[in-house]
Amino acid sequence: MEAKFKFEKLTIWQFAMDFGEEIHELSKDFPKNEVYNLQSQIRRAGDSIALNISEGAMLQSTKEFQKFLGYSIRSLAEVVTCLHKGNRRKYFTEGDFQKYYGKAFSLMNMMIAFKKTLK
Repeated sequence: MEAKFKFEKLTIWQFAMDFGEEIHELSKDFPKNEVYNLQSQIRRAGDSIALNISEGAMLQSTKEFQKFLGYSIRSLAEVVTCLHKGNRRKYFTEGDFQKYYGKAFSLMNMMIAFKKTLK
């Protein structure tokens, strides 16, 4: 599919889209008592990263885009905290924690670097 919206061409948006899907998949095996708690929180935060990037990219001003990138970074921090909670509760393996923690760290660095290029 050809990208028609400018945010679809952004590497950070593409990475965030993939990351959100991976987080969704990771949370599928959370216990039933977490459906409306940690599972819901990590999924919403994971999806919010790409959603805020796209929303910010559609606005006219650079200042607004930077604000929405800040929201994306905050959502990523929520995901990381949820990963720590899930790891402490043994909802996934230590290997999974390390894998997604590393991806989160890479995405954070990408978003911060991209945000700095906006003037």
